[in-house]
Amino acid sequence: MEPLSSTKQINNNNNLAKPSSLHVETQPLEPSPLRKIMVVASIAAGVQFGWALQLSLLTPYVQLLGIHHTWAAYIWLCGPISGMLVQPIVGYHSDRCTSRFGRRRPFIAAGSIAVAIAVFLIGYAADLGHSFGDSLDQKVRPRAIGIFVVGFWILDVANNMLQGPCRALLGDLCAGNQRKTRNANAFFSFFMAVGNVLGYAAGAYSKLYHVFPFTKTKACNVYCANLKSCFFLSIALLTVLATSALIYVKETALTPEKTVVTTEDGGSSGGMPCFGQLSGAFKELKRPMWILLLVTCLNWIAWFPFLLFDTDWMGKEVYGGTVGEGHAYDMGVREGALGLMLNSVVLGATSLGVDILARGVGGVKRLWGIVNFLLAICLGLTVLVTKLAQHSRQYAPGTGALGDPLPPSEGIKAGALTLFSVLGVPLAITYSIPFALASIFSSTSGAGQGLSLGVLNLAIVIPQMFVSVLSGPWDALFGGGNLPAFVVGAVAALASGILSIILLPSPPPDMAKSVSATGGGFH
Repeated sequence: MEPLSSTKQINNNNNLAKPSSLHVETQPLEPSPLRKIMVVASIAAGVQFGWALQLSLLTPYVQLLGIHHTWAAYIWLCGPISGMLVQPIVGYHSDRCTSRFGRRRPFIAAGSIAVAIAVFLIGYAADLGHSFGDSLDQKVRPRAIGIFVVGFWILDVANNMLQGPCRALLGDLCAGNQRKTRNANAFFSFFMAVGNVLGYAAGAYSKLYHVFPFTKTKACNVYCANLKSCFFLSIALLTVLATSALIYVKETALTPEKTVVTTEDGGSSGGMPCFGQLSGAFKELKRPMWILLLVTCLNWIAWFPFLLFDTDWMGKEVYGGTVGEGHAYDMGVREGALGLMLNSVVLGATSLGVDILARGVGGVKRLWGIVNFLLAICLGLTVLVTKLAQHSRQYAPGTGALGDPLPPSEGIKAGALTLFSVLGVPLAITYSIPFALASIFSSTSGAGQGLSLGVLNLAIVIPQMFVSVLSGPWDALFGGGNLPAFVVGAVAALASGILSIILLPSPPPDMAKSVSATGGGFH
């Protein structure tokens, strides 16, 4: 059936329903083989490898460049800001890209190249800053900081250019088949876990720079050299995975005459800006998508306090350390890094069983609700672990409470690491089911995968900005520490679980053979 996308067709067929303002041509109706889906999903391992390196190695590197703690907080805001702006723009244009190479692949290629450029700027910021005039005797290196900030922002933009089209391409390859859509997003989550494990392992090996001896220079110490060496591996992994996907998985080119967007009154609005379409998307959202956005928003309000401060919680609350004083805090942070490794292992294992778990509990929405309850319980248990650690705190003989505290008991450490591990289960669901539901809802309504996932991304980045800005003052109201934000997260997780089970509709039956190219967009 020919798409109803032109004004002429509407004028000649007044008895037909008018398409939505977000209508785009639908990709092939038959799902692709699972091996192609897995190849595309594997790109997530390359992307996440770089993110894990940032989390494990960026702190000492930032201190080397002399970035003040206050400014560092603003630098980290570039992630949600770029996600809020870039993903909808990229999603919109990838839905309508008429390149002969396909709709998504050009953006994946461009994003991969941009990641390589960004990683080079970050890794060589100290060297380039020194070349441009930074003195090694100064604590603050302004030129190196400027290069680092530019590279960091480019990296966030590039990652959003990569992940949005990757998930959209997975939705295209699944062609509305619910089971393959769930499996595709589960594989994406699994490969994210693989990237995390590889990244944390590489970051933990402090002598990796010996493999690349040229990385250590006058301006770049051991930490810096190790970061550069790890980033070389990151570029190599992402290049291999992205190139394999771009060569192996082909797309059907979208013809220009089929990308015209039609307004409700029959007029053409092919030149309508992307954010106009995004505004139109919100106006025409169906009830299932609104509920999905609400549940996702609450879910990420629950997650972000822990994701931002998990290792800090281990260093301060569990180990009783103080930043920059003694060894307790650093020991706690390293123990937290081990917890993140365990979390990633559980995340990967759970991702492979999402479909089985969903069938076992009676559907994906019920599974999402159950794991949100589990998330709420785990966040609440951080209070118990903290109180037990404080109650049993011991200090070296003769130092008293003013000295460096001794490590907590093995039982308390085991309890904290168990929380990290168990949280890998709800995190696997968070990384897969919301995106699968967005793909299913957009496929059944005929809306573009790219813009639909861009809309969903707003429900993720806005809570991230909210938590990043307000969690510090909120914790300060209760005397500092991370527990107040964790408690708010537990309440948000509980609300998210209730809404998921009660209000979130079950996905419609598989539409792989019934979704036609004439389907409307969001209504």
